[in-house]
Formats: sequence, structure tokens, C-alpha cells
Amino acid sequence: MLNHIDLSRIDLNLLVLFETVMEERHVGRSGQRLNLSPSAISHGLGRLRMLLGDPLFLKTPKGVVPTDRAEELAAPIADILARVRSVVATAEPFDPAHSQRRFTIGAPDGVSSVFLPPLLDLLAKFAPGIAISVRQLLPKQGEPSPDLAWRDALAALEARDMDIAIIPQAGFPIRFASLLLYEEDFVIAARQCHPFLIDQTLATYCAAQHLVVSHLGDTHGFVDNLLASHGCSRRVALTVPNFMLALAVLAETDFISALPRRFVEMHAARFGVVSVNPPLPLGRFAINATVPKAAIRDEGVAWLVRLLQASLAAESARERWALEPPIA
Repeated sequence: MLNHIDLSRIDLNLLVLFETVMEERHVGRSGQRLNLSPSAISHGLGRLRMLLGDPLFLKTPKGVVPTDRAEELAAPIADILARVRSVVATAEPFDPAHSQRRFTIGAPDGVSSVFLPPLLDLLAKFAPGIAISVRQLLPKQGEPSPDLAWRDALAALEARDMDIAIIPQAGFPIRFASLLLYEEDFVIAARQCHPFLIDQTLATYCAAQHLVVSHLGDTHGFVDNLLASHGCSRRVALTVPNFMLALAVLAETDFISALPRRFVEMHAARFGVVSVNPPLPLGRFAINATVPKAAIRDEGVAWLVRLLQASLAAESARERWALEPPIA
């Protein structure tokens, strides 16, 4: 006969404490986040150790580090808390027309610049009380795999630091649900009358002065790997930390830059920047709205994912939405 755990002796706040210490790796900072004293955090950790039969966190000069058992428990506990939060959030039926709820969407700035204008337009029409916070997501530098580059974003989703992540990643762990919003490829952007626009050869492209968007100033990117496979290289003369600044700089200089096509189509004209197809294909990327499967049970989150898809659809689809907006 299976032993039954007495859940009455388990304080849910201990799981929240575990989650916070896992993220902060520091007792003092965890206390500040939870509005608890360091001694209260230490007492709670002691109860957790007795409950779970493991030290869980080991002291170091700079804070604490999780044990192997704590690392194993991190994902299941995050899933439990996500489910509880979803239950609480959906205690009342979600009505977007009257809701005052705030959602947090994480995305790279080149993606948020694409989805935000049409999303705000639909929100103004159908859910004027909904508020949006946009959190900038950055890929982890130096990762050899695009999937690994966004693992911090997935961790933030599971921690419920944001409701939805919109990232250029195709494959996701099974515990996540994703919906394709659009596909993106790259164009070469430059000021009007730039010499490259007249002679769009690979040799001219490589000889030009290049601008790269990199939040850490890293000059080497996927374009350089592609050029190397063709026996070519380029000189990166400037890096800037975001895409809008890239357009502003391109408008006033002789730099050229490989930028996302949809972003350029939406924003380049007001900077006087034009674009052409690259001299060799730079690949296509799927831009997906991603949430933990536990969170998609939240009617508000599910509604917002569908709204994002509608906002980026063709004009005919947006017109159908205007006639019958999906209300959760």
C-alpha cells in the first residue's frame, strides 16, 4: 500500500521561498523580495530541509548554491507554483472588455517593435483596460545552439516573471506550448543612394562597412559564420545595442546592416532607410509565442496569445477579428 503524504503539514509559502532562493542565490536578496528578514528566510530553509531531506542550499562567501537535489526539484516546484498561480488568476472568468489586468511580454527589441503597434491597436478597440509591460529578452552570448541561447527566457517564463515570451526559436521542451506568430528573414538595410544599392554583389557586400546589433558589443554573429562557409568575411565597423538605433545610424552614415525584414518594412521608411535582399540567403526564423503548458490554462494568457496571432495576421484576418473578437 502506498504511503500518503500529509499535505496539511506543507506550507505553500515554503515552495515560494525555495523558488526565490533558487533565483537569487542569496538569503538577503531573497528576504528583500519576499519582505522577510534573513532569519525568517533561514528558518524557512530549515523547514524545507527537514521536509525534503536535503541541505538544498550550501553557503558560500557570495551567497548560496543549490545542491543537486535542489536543481532536480527546481522545475517540478516551478510547475506546481505556476499551476497554483493559474488557478488563482482564473478564479473569476476573464473578460478582456472589462479587465484591468497587466500582462508582461518578453521579446527581443527587434521582435517587440513588430508585434507591439498592431497589438496596441487591437487592445485599444477590444480591451482598453488591459495594460502591457514589455520586457527585453537577450540571447545568451556564446551559446553554440540557438535553442540554448534563449534558455534564460524559458526559465523566466517558468518563474512567472513574465506571461509570454516571443522568441526566434523553433523547438521547445515538452513542458512549453508555442504558437507560430510569423516567420522572419533578413534584408540588407542602408541609407538611400548607398553605393551597395547599385552594385549588390557579394564582393561589394563584404567590402562595405558593417553595423551589427549586439547588446554586448560582440562583433561576430551568424552572418559571419555564413560568410566564412563561402570563404568570405566582412569588417564590422560599429555595434549598437538595439535595432531602432541601428536605423537611425544607418540613415546618417555609409554603414550597411543585416536586419529583420518585417522590422525594416514597418520602421525603416521614417528614417529614410531602404532595404534589398542579401547577396546570399541569410536563413529564415520562426517567431513563436511561448508559455508554460501550465500557464496556458490561464484564460487571460490564452486570450492574449490569440490576440497576438490576430494582430500579426493579414489584414483580412484582422477584419474578421474586428467582427468577432475572441473573448475567453
